[in-house]
Amino acid sequence: MKQLSQRLNRLSPSATLAMSQKSNELKAQGIDVINMSVGEPDFNTPDHIKEAAKQAIDDNFSRYSPVPGYPALRNAIVSKLKNENGLEYSAAQISCANGAKQSVCNAIMVLVNEGDEVIVPAPFWVSYPEMVKMADGTPVIVPAGIEQDFKISPEQLEAAITPKTKALILCSPSNPTGSVYSKEELASLAEVLVRHPQVFVIADEIYEHINYVGKHESIAQFEEIRERVIIVNGVSKAYAMTGWRIGFVAGPEWIVKAINKLQGQYTSGPCSVSQKAAEAAYTGTQAPVEEMRQAFERRRNLIVQLAKEIPGFEVNNPQGAFYLFPKCDSFYGKSTGDRVIKDADDLAMYLLEVAHVACVGGTSFGAPECIRMSYATSDENIIEAMRRIKEALAELK
Repeated sequence: MKQLSQRLNRLSPSATLAMSQKSNELKAQGIDVINMSVGEPDFNTPDHIKEAAKQAIDDNFSRYSPVPGYPALRNAIVSKLKNENGLEYSAAQISCANGAKQSVCNAIMVLVNEGDEVIVPAPFWVSYPEMVKMADGTPVIVPAGIEQDFKISPEQLEAAITPKTKALILCSPSNPTGSVYSKEELASLAEVLVRHPQVFVIADEIYEHINYVGKHESIAQFEEIRERVIIVNGVSKAYAMTGWRIGFVAGPEWIVKAINKLQGQYTSGPCSVSQKAAEAAYTGTQAPVEEMRQAFERRRNLIVQLAKEIPGFEVNNPQGAFYLFPKCDSFYGKSTGDRVIKDADDLAMYLLEVAHVACVGGTSFGAPECIRMSYATSDENIIEAMRRIKEALAELK
């Protein structure tokens, strides 16, 4: 009898990983696919970070590390939070994990009980609702469409809160939309949260350094809710270190202690060599971060301009991350030959098979009227991909 747990059966597979796999299969057949499905910088990890990792191997950082991470890395994160964000934390309030993904999951697992509600603004990163389900909680989806730049209002947040609400997951800059909450917008959300002292905030700030508005704003800056905010961040996006798998939480010490207890039972401390690399990322030169940010901003300008030239696409101007999330439901119901586009997933599959461009349908992001494109690729790829997409969409009648 192949009986899997109910917990597993409640989960959906990751749509982004599935689309990436499908595009790799086509590539293996010799088809020239431009992959815009993965949220991963196309840059290499900066050399000084790689050197630190090599040094760590030579220095025999090859044993188990403390569950929350080496003190040197946690202190580097404390300095980063103070210098870049104006936030005061101690090393005891930091816990490092195997990527920010594990950090988000850790925070949810230590806070959420069966029946607790977690507010998830939509569009959302595909894993948020699934992680809430894994913790036996109930995701409460609050939709924010392109007309409000994909950002929820204080009124929407207030309306979504019930006596069962345990947490709000807030991602800014956002995956999948690239939207960024301003200080004023965050202050308005914080005002609502002040009235509901049982609600925690899991603030996913992994795209912090990829923003085009000049300065990242954290919801943890508001003193009146500070003790209920768990910041999640890491080195993956800013330092092009996706494969190194180092993320962290910063939050109230009692929550961080709980995360350490949880992590101590299922993964222990993150990779020792990766931690020394991450320490170098935080303490070394930040010049490569700015170079990459400038490249992403140039690409953002390019893809927005080209997307606006595609009839039937409705696009916003993302202020951060490296995604475009065009509204494309005008194509639903259209067809070419015997192929009918029913929804976003159909459209994404059509673009993959006909235009040989891999995107991800918006359904699994809570926005079935959109598709997600990652512009973490070369200018040449962006130009060619948008040309192919425009051509393929013109075939639909």
